[in-house]
Amino acid sequence: MLRTNVLVVEDENIVSKDIQHSLKKLGYNVVGAAATGEKALALAHEELPDIVLMDIRLKGNMNGIEAASKIKADLKIPVIYLTAYADEATLTKAKVTEPYGYIIKPFKEIDIHTSIEMALYKHAKEKEMLKERNLLYSLVESKDTRNFIFVKSNSRLVKLKTEEIYYIEALKDYVVINTLNSRYTIHSTMKDIERKLSGDEFARVHRSFIVRLDKIAVIEQPNLILENDKKTVPIGGSYKDELVRKIKMV
Repeated sequence: MLRTNVLVVEDENIVSKDIQHSLKKLGYNVVGAAATGEKALALAHEELPDIVLMDIRLKGNMNGIEAASKIKADLKIPVIYLTAYADEATLTKAKVTEPYGYIIKPFKEIDIHTSIEMALYKHAKEKEMLKERNLLYSLVESKDTRNFIFVKSNSRLVKLKTEEIYYIEALKDYVVINTLNSRYTIHSTMKDIERKLSGDEFARVHRSFIVRLDKIAVIEQPNLILENDKKTVPIGGSYKDELVRKIKMV
């Protein structure tokens, strides 16, 4: 298993060595140590660590907050602040850079370990969400998405052909997409789902139901019955005319 690479930025030599010693004891790999913001930025670009432990108050022209801001903008590497100062003014300046943790000196090894692991977990989740968002954006921009949608299932995006959908049901803040053999519960609204589905193939028949038109077996007011699974779905009064307009009658 690969060890986590850590960059230590601390201008007090004794404190820096103590932090490095603790990190090595905890099983982390120290890829470098810097005493100034400029050196920290250079090492971050050179070593590309997994995480940076950054003292806020550094000697020189670039303090820890400025260095952290540049590292975040350039490299998207998570930063945890180390500081003996927890006053409101310092916190206000530091939080603008959206750090992944804030450890007050003096601290114990367990503080370092907990903060690093929580920061890495948060960073990994953010990368996962960004990747998922970018995928969804690419799907929205694609011209070939009428016949399928992606639904989230157990932290994965599953491609679902719209022809497999029987009906969609609203449950408070969630909707349940039902196929003949599967159910997918997602956090969404019926209006949002309607926008993603073809109006020629689906119809909103009730405040809480959308059905695929070619899955309707029987319409028997005030309900309709779907083929195969024999699901009975109510027809809302305000949706009746729209349903009649969409189906082919002889």
